[in-house]
Amino acid sequence: MPAPERAGSPADAPSRVLARIAAWRAPILVLYAVLVPLAAFRAARIPAEGGIDRLVRPDDPDYLATRAFQRIFPDTPSVLLLFESEDPFAPASLARVDAATREVRTVPHVSAFSAVDAIRRAHPGATPEAINRLATGTSFFSKQGLVGPTFLAVVGDLDVHSGAERDAALAGIDAGLERAKAGPVRRIGAPYVESWIEKQSGSASARYFPFFGALVVAAALFLYRSLRTLFAFLLSLAAAVALAVAAGGILGFTFTIISVLVPLTVLVTTLATLVYLHSRFVDRPPGVPVPEHQIAALRNKLLPVTVSNAAAVLGFAALAVSALRPIRELGIWTAVGLVLSWMVAFTLFPALQIALRTPTRAAAVPGQGTLLARVLPPFTRRHRVALVGAAVAVCAAGAVALFGIPARLAPMSASVDTLTYIDPSLPIRQDLEWFRQHVGDLNLAHVWIHLQRPEATSPDTLRAIDDFQRRIESLPSVLETIGPTTFLRLRSYFAGRGEDLPRDPAQFARVAADFEQLLLSEPALRGYVDPNGLSDVNVTVLFRKGDAKGYAALARAISSEAGGIPQAQVRVVGQALVEVKIGASLVPTLSQSFAITAALIFVVFLFVFRSASARLLAMIPSFFAILATFLGMRLLGVSLNLATILVATTVLGTTETDQVHFFHHLHERDGAPLGEALSHALRVSGGAILYATIINAAGFLALAFSSFPPLRQFGIVTSSAFVLALVADFTALPAGLWLTRRGRLGAKV
Repeated sequence: MPAPERAGSPADAPSRVLARIAAWRAPILVLYAVLVPLAAFRAARIPAEGGIDRLVRPDDPDYLATRAFQRIFPDTPSVLLLFESEDPFAPASLARVDAATREVRTVPHVSAFSAVDAIRRAHPGATPEAINRLATGTSFFSKQGLVGPTFLAVVGDLDVHSGAERDAALAGIDAGLERAKAGPVRRIGAPYVESWIEKQSGSASARYFPFFGALVVAAALFLYRSLRTLFAFLLSLAAAVALAVAAGGILGFTFTIISVLVPLTVLVTTLATLVYLHSRFVDRPPGVPVPEHQIAALRNKLLPVTVSNAAAVLGFAALAVSALRPIRELGIWTAVGLVLSWMVAFTLFPALQIALRTPTRAAAVPGQGTLLARVLPPFTRRHRVALVGAAVAVCAAGAVALFGIPARLAPMSASVDTLTYIDPSLPIRQDLEWFRQHVGDLNLAHVWIHLQRPEATSPDTLRAIDDFQRRIESLPSVLETIGPTTFLRLRSYFAGRGEDLPRDPAQFARVAADFEQLLLSEPALRGYVDPNGLSDVNVTVLFRKGDAKGYAALARAISSEAGGIPQAQVRVVGQALVEVKIGASLVPTLSQSFAITAALIFVVFLFVFRSASARLLAMIPSFFAILATFLGMRLLGVSLNLATILVATTVLGTTETDQVHFFHHLHERDGAPLGEALSHALRVSGGAILYATIINAAGFLALAFSSFPPLRQFGIVTSSAFVLALVADFTALPAGLWLTRRGRLGAKV
């Protein structure tokens, strides 16, 4: 392997800067000794968020409308506790539900009710037979999941205002069920899901750190066979991660379900950078002092490392265009972390090399690039057309798989389904799946009716709203509506007059005459009519087809049916609507960030590669890996989610490192025959590219230990993409050079 050039002359500004940094190693070590503990302390205080609703941009119109609606009608978090039995209305089954309900009501910040409570309130002393008849004589309770052929449900409303209060309430519910000896109980509801996600978000990194630690030890000992080198690696990586994570805390970011990718990306990228730097450092020519050789080695790797780091920074910064807050924050957070890791690589790591006296020469693995340099140039020259043609064909197929064909093939599906974030083996996942199979996947929307005058309790307005509810219920996709007049319908049903309210205005006015008194005495009714202004009404709609198209169709149908309410503004709002918009924005996020990343990296290459063909050829391996990966995902039925949409940006921003180092050393033989230049580039950088790719792939494969299915998918898919990029590095890239450069490299590559 050729030796790096000796340190530059005084006119070489980068060499002078690097020499000054090396001279300041003692102050640098002291500075990091102070900064890293402070950064670790700040990083440990970053809060975790698990709510899917927090993924949307705060300036989104539907998000703002939903928040305005919730200020009037607060969306109280609730859980559903399902008690299964062969005969839910048998005395023993009712006694079991009653005992559990009593215990749950003793939990602070929790209120509980069931269909049985509603029936007993209307019919005190009702027998089990009467309760059965009244509960199953209407579809109202069954459509809401409160009653089923083999279960009764208890609803627990949580009056909580923080994650800690929510977790305490859930723990109190579990303890109450234990005291009541309720037996097996299915637990359904967003609070359980959000609590689990938040806990996993805060501790997810602990699962892959042991794996990554083993990777660092293996890489350092296998490549360099030195404990001192291992310590230099570990200390540099710890500093890079601590500073990167703390930067997110300073910027006001929080840990979300995908934030675990920030420290992992910084770890993997920094480790690969250290391998490139140290591989050059250990190969010290005879007779050259270590300090002088270190400056020469750093100077030799300064450009490729800086350019590759800049490409990765720009790639992740492109995620700032996302409409999803965690993805936007992750992009900015990772970009800042990579900048800090670059600073660590050129300040702390060189200081540790000297302070720890890491050995040179003896750690090098002899001949690691020799086989590649001997075999690949003639092989790729001989099969250049087939190799490039295959790469282009795979890229085309991958693009079709990802973006689809208008009117022929739909783009890849995207989802933020709650179930995809929970491990299938967990009881919380199994309970949710059971509920969907036996009760239904109830999609919920709120119709916000704002009246011009405070007439929400007038009989004419209530009759118009009741007619509006009936028209909505007649829509094929709607299962049930719950609104102000639902309480009047239930009262009529319990009185034996049926659920239908009279259509005659005078008769309806008599039925609704005491509505204002009901509003004052029934807290639940105040969730549908605002008692303060009497000008805002909530109609809750349960419906099928809860995807973006389903919500759009429902909103159009509701708008067309709203004409019967005089002087009213009608809008469909709700948390579920916001979550559906998140899923709909996944593919645009991928497309925009991918395009911006590619454009920015191409601009960076303008300043590195002097020929247009070289700039394009340098991106072939990354595009091949990304599009081949999406093709595989499409064939295997893997959908896009909050984690897998980051594959393109991660791979494109990270794998360009290999091409930068390859072309950097290819330039060292400008004017030479192409075969000779390829052999030189592969001899110098082939081994480093191979080991860096193994490190990247193995590092992201650590996510296979994650309890989040999307992160597991991301880890496996991204690792596969790194391997594909490596294959293209050693096949399609040199084959493309053989096609565009006939025999001689030329001075303009």
